[in-house]
This record gives sequence, C-alpha cells and structure tokens, in this order.
Amino acid sequence: MKMPKGKIDPMLFAPCGMNCLVCYKHCDHKKPCGGCQNSDEGKPEHCRKCRIKDCIRDKGLAYCFECPEHPCRLIKNLETSYKKRYQVSLVENSEFAGQYGVERFMEGQKEKYICPICGGVISVHDGECSECRGTVKAGKAETG
Repeated sequence: MKMPKGKIDPMLFAPCGMNCLVCYKHCDHKKPCGGCQNSDEGKPEHCRKCRIKDCIRDKGLAYCFECPEHPCRLIKNLETSYKKRYQVSLVENSEFAGQYGVERFMEGQKEKYICPICGGVISVHDGECSECRGTVKAGKAETG
C-alpha cells in the first residue's frame, strides 16, 4: 500500500497510541488488518485479545489519553516494550494526539514512515516497506 496522499483515517490511531497504518499487519498484502478500532478481521490473536482495547471500550472512551489514569500500568508495560524494540513512545504519541488532535498526529507520521525508494509505508515493527520490501534503518534505505 502506498502512503496515502490525503488525510489518513483517524481510526488507524490505536487507543494505546500506536499508529496502525505503520503496523506490520496493516502493511501485509496477504491478510491486512484494518487497525485496532476496526473489525478483528486480519488481526493477530494478541490484538484481538488486547486488554487495553477492552479497557477503553468498557470506560466508553476512544483513546487512552482521554482516561484520567493515563498512563496506566497496561500502557506503561507496552511503552517499555515499544521503546526498547522499536524506539517508539506510545505515551508521547498519545500526548501529542491529545494536545493537537489525532489527525495532526497521523499527518506528521507520513514523512517518518514513507519509503524513500517507492513511496510505500514502512512498518515500525520490521522496517520493511509495504511495496518494494526494502528496509529502512537509521534513515537509509536498503533493498532486499
């Protein structure tokens, strides 16, 4: 999938602060996922059973940043993993989206995750482009 030229669907911003557009499952051509806020079709099991998603639904919220307990233990645990494995802060993502809006956050993600080779979407999880399958590490593209 090419990086969208227009606005990115705000439904692709997960409750926890993850940008589902750049998730490896959303970028997958075989069985793509529609994002955390959409149906469970194509989602990995751990996403279908997400306690964070269940928590905000039970509280009647759309995003964790709307909760007075944010960041809670569930978010802090996920934050630790994402910072270590992918150098992404879900808490910072959420704080930005809460302050400036989800649409503005998603728009800002375009430059960070657009493939410099073909314009595809780079997965935050494996650095692979959805189109040319090149990988991007430290700002430079490698074909593979």
